[in-house]
Amino acid sequence: MTSPASSSLDTVSRLQRQVQSQQEEIAQLHRLMAKKEAEWEAAKAELFEQFRLATERQFGPSTEKYRVGQGDLLINEAEVAVDEESAEEEADSTTDETAAEPHQPAKRRTRGGRVALPPELPRVEVIHELPEATRHCDDDGTELKVIGQEVSEELHVVPARVEVIRHVRVKYACPACEEGVQIAPAPAKLLPKSNASATLLAYVATAKYQDALPLYRQSQIFARHGAEIPRNTLARWMVQAGERLTPLVEALRHHLRQAPLIHMDETPLQVNAETDRPASSTSYMWLQRGGPPGQQVVLFDYDASRAGRVPVRLLGDYAGRLVTDGYEGYAEVVRRNGITHAGCWAHARRKFVEAQKVQPKGKTGKADWALNQIRKLYAVEKQAKARDPEARLALREQKSRPLVTQLRTWLDKSLTQVLPKSVLGKALHYLDGQWQRLTRFLDDGLIPLDNNPAENAIRPFVVGRKNWLFSHTPSGAQASAAIYSLIETAKANGLSPYEYLQFVFETLPTLGEDDDLYTLLPWRWKDTLPA
Repeated sequence: MTSPASSSLDTVSRLQRQVQSQQEEIAQLHRLMAKKEAEWEAAKAELFEQFRLATERQFGPSTEKYRVGQGDLLINEAEVAVDEESAEEEADSTTDETAAEPHQPAKRRTRGGRVALPPELPRVEVIHELPEATRHCDDDGTELKVIGQEVSEELHVVPARVEVIRHVRVKYACPACEEGVQIAPAPAKLLPKSNASATLLAYVATAKYQDALPLYRQSQIFARHGAEIPRNTLARWMVQAGERLTPLVEALRHHLRQAPLIHMDETPLQVNAETDRPASSTSYMWLQRGGPPGQQVVLFDYDASRAGRVPVRLLGDYAGRLVTDGYEGYAEVVRRNGITHAGCWAHARRKFVEAQKVQPKGKTGKADWALNQIRKLYAVEKQAKARDPEARLALREQKSRPLVTQLRTWLDKSLTQVLPKSVLGKALHYLDGQWQRLTRFLDDGLIPLDNNPAENAIRPFVVGRKNWLFSHTPSGAQASAAIYSLIETAKANGLSPYEYLQFVFETLPTLGEDDDLYTLLPWRWKDTLPA
């Protein structure tokens, strides 16, 4: 029989266990609530960062320079420029007066003069003479003599003029018989069945692909000059011209694959009328750039895909050095060909610029430290730019490798301190994931720090796309790629795109099947930039 005391003890013990169990459940709930609150705070911080970053992208400057002024975006740009110039002159004057010795007059700085007109521009002299009646001395009537000249120059522009060239082919025949009629051969034309001259085709191509002037606007401009050229006619000319350039583009491709290093990039393009694809599908324009100084090649290629098979097709059996951004689509051709694949520090820096933009105003953080370290790497590259690859590599070993070592130590520590999904966390993980490619420049003096040459070459296409928005057909996109290739190759070698296109359009039709297309390469036509 259980005693009352024993029953009371059992009851107390049972109650204590219940209380303890409830306390453990409460503690578990507190831990769960704390975890949820932390997750909510992290999600809120991530959304806030995304909001600030979206605001910066929409309304902030597109440059990677942080907190730049918006003066260039103002509609009253001219007035602002004049006001700034006046303020600078006033500040310079005040500084000079303050710095002058007490017994010396203040030296007033002269305002910046006009830029000298280029000496290679043609000159037309206009002589201004005194009237015949005033060429005698007022005192004694002696005839005045020329003692010199005062010359001033002004820049003069001759507006575009549309004219028609009539090719008159004289016929000859024998007066004694009805046979043997002879006529001078017709001049070779790039587009035999059109009435467009090589000059006109070069003009239209340069305006569209270099100056981003859509064809419908060019049609309006020609109409103002008295020449009615429909937009679809201009478009047909550009497609046909691009198709005729295919052999020359392949010659450029052969030269490019001999380069020790190639830059590559790609950008989206919409093609409306593409077989078995909706009009809203995204296609791509691929870019390659490489070659020695003075023989640079820039190639554009259209493809409906961004898959790894495209670089395999474009690079062929190339086995040198390849510089790209972080896109993994290049991995297949790198593996197949044994290519040395280098990354782009500009892309890594861009991630930290975004992280810097979402920081609280007036505060510095990890993004600032990373950007400062990357800035030091670029400072070393500026010193090494003019050196040969061996000397450049030695300088990198001395100055860049310690900076990279410090950055790696900081990165390993920071990866455990920052939320992976935050903007800064994404920047850190991108840097970590690309580390092997990003540090290849330390072992090869030919590898640059970034992929900026490719991005600079593809930028005109991106700017033009904002005006013409899309290509109608794949053939149009491929023709655009061919013309872009020639224009950007000419620019990369310091040549005038219009003059080079005119030369190609005039010379290509005169070449026979056995003639060497390499005579049309820019450096075979005219001296190019040494670097």
